[in-house]
Amino acid sequence: MKKLIYSLSISVAAFAFQGCSNGTKDAKETADSLNKVKDTTTDIMATGGIAVGESDAEFTTKAAVGGMAEVEYGKLAVQKTTNAKIKDFANMMITDHSKANEELMAIAKIKNITLPAILDDEHQKKMHELNVKIGNDFDKTYVETMIDGHKKKLKLMQDEAKDGKDAELRAFAMKTAPIVQSHLDMINKIHEGMK
Repeated sequence: MKKLIYSLSISVAAFAFQGCSNGTKDAKETADSLNKVKDTTTDIMATGGIAVGESDAEFTTKAAVGGMAEVEYGKLAVQKTTNAKIKDFANMMITDHSKANEELMAIAKIKNITLPAILDDEHQKKMHELNVKIGNDFDKTYVETMIDGHKKKLKLMQDEAKDGKDAELRAFAMKTAPIVQSHLDMINKIHEGMK
């Protein structure tokens, strides 16, 4: 059984990496695919399996890629904006989301959840969009991106806190949701001040 699972995992990994090279799968989809084939019924250390169900694994990959994006967008904003409030907010994004990302990576490692190593296609496109903007156009797009992203991330955290099956991931989501809510409140105030 272990050999079968191992062979299946290798086959899926090879297929996933091939998919990446053809542009058919992005980083998050690849991680999700790898997580789906991991054995959830036995000792994760013995089989290389995963210690959580599919929905918890997908929450983890979504949270991870979203957190990476917040950090990368924040770094870009620190470089590009001249607005002090946006710069302060961006620095907070780098600090807070880096901390949350590290905590999530530690949980994922224990649970043997494969996380995306780079931004997925959606976030890479947004990064490119932000990168080509300058001045007020950059500020406006960055702020709108932060509002949209934090709304999605807040819902993701609230859903996991309510419906997650894994206790550690549920606790992570419960702890993270109020921080995401405070970020959303702050960026909404910055947005109001820009009108």
